[in-house]
Amino acid sequence: MTHPPLPQRIYPIVDRASWISRLGNAGARFIQLRVKGLSGTDLKNEVAEALSAASDTGVTLVINDFWELAIELGAPWVHLGQEDLDTADFEKVREAGIRIGISTHSVPELDRALAFSPDYVALGPIWPTRLKKMAFGPQGTQRLTEWRERIGDLPLVAIGGITLARAPECIAAGADSVAAVSDFIFSPEPEEQVSAWIRAVTAAAETSPRQN
Repeated sequence: MTHPPLPQRIYPIVDRASWISRLGNAGARFIQLRVKGLSGTDLKNEVAEALSAASDTGVTLVINDFWELAIELGAPWVHLGQEDLDTADFEKVREAGIRIGISTHSVPELDRALAFSPDYVALGPIWPTRLKKMAFGPQGTQRLTEWRERIGDLPLVAIGGITLARAPECIAAGADSVAAVSDFIFSPEPEEQVSAWIRAVTAAAETSPRQN
């Protein structure tokens, strides 16, 4: 089976819909909305606003966790953690035409994720991260190369502790796309970060023997 490529080699993760237009207008084309602290109507409105902004700016939006809202509101992608695999209705998600990314942190988790035939798998944390409490320690870029060998042409996303300076290492090690939160939303110049990341990972891909 040949898997289609991801929309872009950079993959910003944001916490509110207001980021979509800002980063999208700066050139980001693949963004994940990871909302914390909202529920009910507020959450639904936030996701709807993000999808509208994504449509206006040519962004492919990924909804973290909330697969039922993704179905209801017509999102193109969802991202699920390992804990979500116990409760998500994959048949309904697939019937809605939604593509799926799944987090992995170990070989057993990778094997479990692959059983669901995802459209990408994410590996992390590559480096230490303080944004999210992790049960797993830093994986290092060598694990990206291991995952690459295990999954063939299935798209691979690197996440966790990644900065502009570190992003090219992930591409060279085998990642197809590189995700980050802090390096975008906590940057004093987020739009400039998008441009800088695109330049950095594009250059890395051009010099990597395994990238197109």
